[in-house]
Amino acid sequence: MLADTWHLFGKYMRITLRMPMWTFFTLIQPLIWLVIFGQLFRNMYQASVPAGGHYMDFLVPGIVIMTVLFGSAWSGVSLLRDITSGTVDRMLVSPVSRVAIVLSRVLHSAAQVVVQSVIILLLAVLLGAKISLNPLHLGLMLVIVMLLGIAFASVSNGLAILLQREEPLVAIGNLMTLPLMLFSSALMPVALMPEWIRTVAHFNPIDHAVAAVRSVLIAPMDAGTYAIGFSVVAVFAAVTTGWAISAFNSLRD
Repeated sequence: MLADTWHLFGKYMRITLRMPMWTFFTLIQPLIWLVIFGQLFRNMYQASVPAGGHYMDFLVPGIVIMTVLFGSAWSGVSLLRDITSGTVDRMLVSPVSRVAIVLSRVLHSAAQVVVQSVIILLLAVLLGAKISLNPLHLGLMLVIVMLLGIAFASVSNGLAILLQREEPLVAIGNLMTLPLMLFSSALMPVALMPEWIRTVAHFNPIDHAVAAVRSVLIAPMDAGTYAIGFSVVAVFAAVTTGWAISAFNSLRD
């Protein structure tokens, strides 16, 4: 299973390297949000949280997680196209591991969003964001990015298997991504949220991921917040990956 996952992962990575523009194309929306929201909410943030530093520093972890969400939420589209074209059927009659068929796609999507997140971080620094560039802190951030990428790529692939159509998959993807971002502290501090949104955010894995990334990128590091965020995202990734594999096994049956 591990060998099959590695070979299929390498295949998908080679395909991506032959079409690098797609990787950069998915960065457009996070970049727009980074620039526009960095200006739009800056004065309100600094007036409401005078001791909270610059809004750009606060915003960057949220944009990093947004990049992960938007980059991995469409992973199922390529699986759906392979199902429609008969590629998956041909793989099912081969000796390749069934788990590897799903896991390789999920890891490929997660690797893509790791690269995209690093690019966003570098651009944010060029735009003036003052964040920690400590290698340990950056490594801890990438762990959260990888786990969250695995989680939402698994959700997307699982939905693709269940829905078997691209239109509802795209509709659910659109319905899922924006509310998850808005019901989190990605754009605004928890203190500025209405009480009911704070309650919803408490159960939102995106909010915990943003808090974990923010805890290592904005000094001083908050190990407790990171540990909670890591635990939530790791459990979320494990559950969604297991569900996606189970859904694929049901397709085989």
